[in-house]
Amino acid sequence: MTSRIPTPPYHEHLGVVVAEWRDGYAKLVCDTHAPHANRSGIVHGGVLLSMIDQAAAFAGLFCPIPGRVRRAVTLDLDCRFTGQAAIGTRLTAEGRVMTAGRNVFFARTEVFNSAGTLIAFGASTHRYRSGSGDPAGVPE
Repeated sequence: MTSRIPTPPYHEHLGVVVAEWRDGYAKLVCDTHAPHANRSGIVHGGVLLSMIDQAAAFAGLFCPIPGRVRRAVTLDLDCRFTGQAAIGTRLTAEGRVMTAGRNVFFARTEVFNSAGTLIAFGASTHRYRSGSGDPAGVPE
């Protein structure tokens, strides 16, 4: 089941789109352009880190009930860069919840370039905001 997929302003700014979203999983994509470049002319690591953070958060925040949402804050986030991406590349980040409790969930995320090569991965810890630990969420 797919919930209504939100478009947060930060996603819009980066050009990140939620391509798939279900309980415990989120896939985000970003078609990179010149503004995503670092001084070396490749995709800036901050874009990759943002995608790791957001894919992980979305994976833990799926809510199938229309008009309700779940929210969280990131407590801890780490990232390892294993490659690079050229400008013009479509990036795909896949976040998965590894475990979740009443107040906190842990996720792992991988980012791939358009050739399917792993270019970054990370792990993160997120704390549900008030009422969001319940899969039914809170009123939007």
